[in-house]
Amino acid sequence: MTEEQQLKLQAFFDGELPESESHQVAAWLAQDADATALMGELKNTRNALKGFEPEIKLPESREFYWSKIKRQIERAEPAPAAAPKASLFTWVRRALKPIGAVAILAVAGFITVHQLVGNQPTIAVSSVLADAGAFTYRDEAQGMTVVWLSYPAENKFAQKSSGDTLSPK
Repeated sequence: MTEEQQLKLQAFFDGELPESESHQVAAWLAQDADATALMGELKNTRNALKGFEPEIKLPESREFYWSKIKRQIERAEPAPAAAPKASLFTWVRRALKPIGAVAILAVAGFITVHQLVGNQPTIAVSSVLADAGAFTYRDEAQGMTVVWLSYPAENKFAQKSSGDTLSPK
């Protein structure tokens, strides 16, 4: 016997089948010994359980009884809490957070740009006389000063290390 047939017998036993199906199951019970045996087991089980489960009769209908329970649950549930009003301090703090973040980013950007621009060598080239041939290079970032003397050999100011004046060749 299949599970579906067993469930159909259970529904017949509980009186849950429509009248047309009830007649078919009754005819099947008259012909099938296994179905009759299962029906006997169902009757014995109901009789055994009948003494242990008191049947409770409700003074109201089932729907009304459950609607009362539902109303009691709804009453017991806490009402949704109203959102607390924000104080002036909270409002100012909420407004200052993004403003502070923008200010921090601006300061960090300024410092970064200043560091990048500030590390560029400061070049100062000067010449005391236009034709003297002496140039001074000053790099403030490196703390260095270079003086470049570019006298041509035929220049009358150029001298040998011994102190003699170079003559043109």
